[in-house]
Amino acid sequence: DLEAWETFDEPYKIGFREYVRMQRDKDIAAYSVKAALARSKFFENTSPHWKALLAMHFSTVCWAEFHSASGFARQTRFGRAPGMRNMATFGTLDEIRHGQIQIYFAYEFLKHDAVFDWCHKSSKSENWIPISVRAALDDCIHTRDAVSAAIMLNMGLEQSFTNLQFVALSADAARCGDHTFATMLQSVQTDEARHAQIAEPLVKLMVEHGKKDYAQKLVDIAFWRMWKQFSVLSGVCMDYYTPMEARESSAKEFMEEWVLGQFARTLESIGLDLPWYWDDLKAETETFHHAQQVGLYVYRPLQWWRPIAAVSPDERDWLETKYPGWKETFGRCWDVVINNVRDGKFDETYMHAPPVVCNTCGLEVAGAAGDKWKPKHFSSTYGNRRYHFCSEPCSWIFNEDPERYKGHKSIIDRVFDGTIPEGDEAFFQYMGQSPEERGVDGYDYQ
Repeated sequence: DLEAWETFDEPYKIGFREYVRMQRDKDIAAYSVKAALARSKFFENTSPHWKALLAMHFSTVCWAEFHSASGFARQTRFGRAPGMRNMATFGTLDEIRHGQIQIYFAYEFLKHDAVFDWCHKSSKSENWIPISVRAALDDCIHTRDAVSAAIMLNMGLEQSFTNLQFVALSADAARCGDHTFATMLQSVQTDEARHAQIAEPLVKLMVEHGKKDYAQKLVDIAFWRMWKQFSVLSGVCMDYYTPMEARESSAKEFMEEWVLGQFARTLESIGLDLPWYWDDLKAETETFHHAQQVGLYVYRPLQWWRPIAAVSPDERDWLETKYPGWKETFGRCWDVVINNVRDGKFDETYMHAPPVVCNTCGLEVAGAAGDKWKPKHFSSTYGNRRYHFCSEPCSWIFNEDPERYKGHKSIIDRVFDGTIPEGDEAFFQYMGQSPEERGVDGYDYQ
């Protein structure tokens, strides 16, 4: 119904002249701070904590921004409502700027550390982490019609999770003295807050015209897929890679205030329900990123940056305060690593086989450790293949549309079907990692 699309009312109206003026002012502010602090030697003097965070952020987010630019461009071309196409046009320009400014700021560090070459290189590699991120972005942004993609990108990712990575990290960066990074993140997030609003009027239109169930499913799929990615990226960055003196809120606390509460209110206001897996989601805020942090560390040769354990006595006390029971669960995992380090058994502090990953999210199948270890096996058989999942929502996503997902191959699938030749060295070469590009302990086991 073309008349229905004409009622699309973008909540944030802006003209091109005003847009250019705003973006110019933001760029001036960000690049001016960068220039003013260029001689401060911040990077040389900062801790391995913050260096790991910068490498992880830039090498994941830079190229994801360019993915979003492509997604907004499709909305600009194929959007059904004039207001939607107008907002998406500015969104396209936003995301190009976000990709450019972040990769430019990241490449400043190349003269200090070659790992920052992965800020661009990772997107072209077959490393297991980019495989996971690409699959999520492709599902939500590139392989659906423009309206569906707009709802999934804007509602499932930007309106929900960008605060977690940009607002929270900006505050942490300022407390760490990294004012260049903080200013850049603020510059990015002000755009995200604007064009993230495209989805709200779209969902309202769909609800009003009998398409609530379809809109609900799109949001439920996208929100879970993005939660998985941001849980690892933001959760590890906030609770482990941020130096102790700069930590304030935990990832769980920030999720509860800035994501879960805000997202629930937004869904109610536009006529949708909470995702059916809401209790599973809240439970995962307590455990999932802690399990992934263990995995990132013990599989550190598969990373391109220098992972850190971040489990000193003070840090363990902080984690126990924020996540009661941490010491008796994940702390016991780290006890094993620590004892091996003390005994000089460094080969026993990392795994020698690739991790078991979920066929939907592509992340490690893991749960709470210690006495809370209650493994559940989620699997499906489709087309003479068995697929394995880390959770009920990941299993649900696959089974809702197995034809869509059946062709995707995780890093484990590629090992077993012969895509990756046998042998450790062949495995690393497939992922694009030379011996010098394999992660080692960021503190050299100190």
